[in-house]
This record gives sequence, C-alpha cells and structure tokens, in this order.
Amino acid sequence: MRGLLNKVVSRSLSVAGKWQQQQLRRLNVHEYQGAELMGKHGINVPKGVAVSSIEEVRKAIQEVFPNQSEIVVKSQILAGGRGLGTFKSGLQGGVHIVKSEKVEEIAGKMLGQVLVTKQTGPQGKVVSKVYLCEKLSLTNEMYFAIMLDRQTAGPLIIACKKGGTSIEDLAEKFPDLIIKVPIDVFEGITDEDAAKVVDGLAPKSADKKDCIEQVKKLYKLFCDSDCTLLEINPIAETADNKLVAADAKLNFDDNAAFRQKELFALRDPTQEDPREVAAAKADLNYIGLDGEIGCMVNGAGLAMATMDIIKLHGGTPANFLDVGGNASEGQVVEAFKILTSDDKVKAILVNIFGGIMKCDVIASGIVNAAKQVSLKVPVVVRLEGTNVDQGKRILKESGMALITAEDLDDAAEKAVKALSS
Repeated sequence: MRGLLNKVVSRSLSVAGKWQQQQLRRLNVHEYQGAELMGKHGINVPKGVAVSSIEEVRKAIQEVFPNQSEIVVKSQILAGGRGLGTFKSGLQGGVHIVKSEKVEEIAGKMLGQVLVTKQTGPQGKVVSKVYLCEKLSLTNEMYFAIMLDRQTAGPLIIACKKGGTSIEDLAEKFPDLIIKVPIDVFEGITDEDAAKVVDGLAPKSADKKDCIEQVKKLYKLFCDSDCTLLEINPIAETADNKLVAADAKLNFDDNAAFRQKELFALRDPTQEDPREVAAAKADLNYIGLDGEIGCMVNGAGLAMATMDIIKLHGGTPANFLDVGGNASEGQVVEAFKILTSDDKVKAILVNIFGGIMKCDVIASGIVNAAKQVSLKVPVVVRLEGTNVDQGKRILKESGMALITAEDLDDAAEKAVKALSS
C-alpha cells in the first residue's frame, strides 16, 4: 500500500514519464524514527535501536539485546519493499532475522551498501543506518493505515485482517477483506469508529478494548503530528496477546513544518534527490523525471501542460520545475543550475506566462544563468504576458544563441527538434 498511497502524482506526470516515488509535499522519515514517535504516543512497538557503524552494532547487542538469541536487522532507506530488495553487492533482502552472533556480519553487509527495491528505481539508495529490533513471537499479522481521503474530505482508516505482504495485490484479489472507516475530522474518532476498525483487523486473541485504545492512539498521533500517511504493515498480535506495530511508515505535511519543528528536524536529505533538495532551499518546486528536455515554467498547471505538449511532439520531459509566480532573478539562476546538473538534459524549454511574474525578470535571469553556468545545451524560450517586450529585448541584446518561440506549441516543437541538432 505504500506505493499505492504515495503515488499522488497528476495525470500529466504519468503521461510525461515514469511514475515518481518521490513524495509531494510530504516529509518522509525512517522506520526507526516512526517507531520512536509511536512509542512516545503510547503505541506498542518492538524494542529497537538504530545503528550506523559496526561499533554501534556491538554496543547495541551488549546493552539493548543482552539476552536475545535472535534479532531482526532492518536496512533503513526511504522506500518500501526493503524485504524483497537486493543489494548491489549481491546480498538478497534488506530485512533479515538472524542469530545474535550473526548480527554484526549481516549489518556490516548492509551499511554503506546500495539497496534496490521496487520503489527506489534501478539506482537504489544507500543504507546509512540499520535498525536492530527484538524478534517478537507474532501469531497473527494484519494491515493498518490512516490516510487523507478526498472523497470524504477527512482521514480514512484502512484495515485488513491479512498483512505483512503486498496489500495492493491483496486488495486486487480479495477487495472484500479491505475495511475502510472514514473519520469525521470535526468529531474525531469515536469508540464506534475504532470498534469497526478492530472488527476489520479481526484480532484472534488480543483484548478488543485494548485494541480499540491502540487504534485511538494511532489516530491521535496522525492528527497531532500532521500526518498525511500512517501505515503499519504488519500490525500484529504477539504470543502474549498484545497488538503491536511491527512496522512504521509515516509521512507528514510539509505545510505543517512551522509547528512540527522537531519532526522536520528528522528530514534525511541524503535519501532525497539532491536536485530536489537544492530546489527546496531556493524555494522552487522541482520533481525529476526520466526525459531529455528540461522544463522551467511558472505555475504548476502550466508545467503539466508543457510536459504534455512536449510528449505530444515526441519528446520526453526531464523534470517538472515551477519557479512560482514571484521568483527572483536569483531563483531563475538557481533553476538553471539545477536543470543543467542533470546529464540527461539535452535541451531546455523555458515557458513563462507573465502575470505576477514579469517576463523581463525571467529574461535577465536566463542571461545571467547562461554566464554563470556555461550552457552547453540549446535553450528554447517562450515568453508571454507582463513586460514581454522588455523580456524579448533583453534576450535579443544578450548576444546569446537562444531559440525563441511564439507560442507553447511552437516552443515544444522547437525543443524536440533541438535534441537532434
């Protein structure tokens, strides 16, 4: 369900290139961080510790797991499908249950290595930490998630009595097993709502009242922390009849960063696309794609239309880059630096419709960017709107070999043609 819930990508992005796994407007944290947050909210989680070196592994075994015969070793990357992933070194699986004396060996084979899963793409992600957890005796595995639902305009709790595996496949084959309980955002979760969720989970031995309280605590965590997704796969029953969150996947709304400072301090930029990190610092909206034509526009709608029309003319967009409605000249320069840092980019299409954004500001930014970046790829520019004549004059007088276009269709056609020139 991680992939299913996280693919909040527009039709235009799907037309433009491959589905993107990068969350949009969502802080993503590691499993160990999510588990720690759950524990602070009174939710049952396994005992665990994150380590980043062999020395820390040894210390954790001695101090945290002195009497454990087996320990779960989980690679920590910001992507799902770790258990079925493969390290580029050849090690199969990013999650292993091993004897205590083997923990150091397995952790050593994970740390610093690249793990490839169905959500990372072929490039994979580097494992900088592993999460060591106590091995629980799980008697029953289920699925639990809370997400924001447009149809009901509020939180939606999803429960399934089968978990620990691909929930997407299960939902396709056995849709009746998936229980959905919408929550009134003004009233909050009621005992009746929580009971419906527990009925959907269908625990075999755990006390129903205790399960209801755990569900209510999970909902409180979701709201208090401004989550956009809270997913536990599996949420499980243990041999001592407890309901335990044996996994933790949490995303948080970036718009809540001003009131969730502690949470947003957990951001791990090493797991993110460095171009997107640079764009965020410059207050630009950037999403990397797999094509050859870099796009710089102002406005999300215009960005998607630009990508669509590039595709229509036989090209493939390399990104979604929205400089916004009031970008400064410096931001335009930074945008060009990000575009040209992608080796796949063979041409750049600048498509600006000046409303609040002025065409002359964009034009000055393009000229200065060309001087700083030393452009080596053709640049097609289409300007329209406020101060368009001044903008065109700045470009013309710059002496740069720019390709100008009169409208969007003309710009896309010229950008695709520029690829072969």
